[in-house]
Amino acid sequence: MSLQCRVTEIFYSLQGETRTVGLPTVFVRLTGCPLRCTFCDTAYAFHGGEKRAISDIVDEVKTYQPRYVTVTGGEPLAQKTCFPLLTALCDLGVEVSLETCGAMDISEVDPRVICVMDLKTPGSGEEAKNRYDNIALLKQTDQLKFVICNRDDYDWAVEKLQEYDLVAKCDVLFSPIHGLLNPADLADWVVADNLAVRMQIQMHKYLWNDEPGR
Repeated sequence: MSLQCRVTEIFYSLQGETRTVGLPTVFVRLTGCPLRCTFCDTAYAFHGGEKRAISDIVDEVKTYQPRYVTVTGGEPLAQKTCFPLLTALCDLGVEVSLETCGAMDISEVDPRVICVMDLKTPGSGEEAKNRYDNIALLKQTDQLKFVICNRDDYDWAVEKLQEYDLVAKCDVLFSPIHGLLNPADLADWVVADNLAVRMQIQMHKYLWNDEPGR
């Protein structure tokens, strides 16, 4: 039997965040997540989905003739077959990124993949799930993301920047919770503290109000 992943959706859109923001990207959203963050915006991917052969997923991705592919969730690494899926997508010769929550071991991820890994802030309700061993596995091409709910989350994130010397390891992203934290406030804090991080907003939410498949 061919390897399968449970898939919630595959769609082609603009990347709404990260280093490739604004670039047309194919998104492969896998089903399931062991975390329940307070601000989760993809709870529809917790359950359901459709089991599909990895070869079938790759064939659909190829129809878009993409330059960029993002595997997201849910939490993609909750499915062990995500690892061979990532490798098969890399074999297409495109740039492949993985959006992962930071609670799962990334040591088996194909080194060609760009990991976009969260560190969960206290405001997420899932801070205790952070797998700090992953930090040592991050490559210069990877990205580390803090999703920030409030000033306390921001101060916590700044402490982690210093504790783990994160800016020296890879690009660091600070993102405000859409509709909860004023992006201008986060921008002011980053500038006031002269942080070497990239402050970002989720562009897709401003374009399409975070509709599934957009």
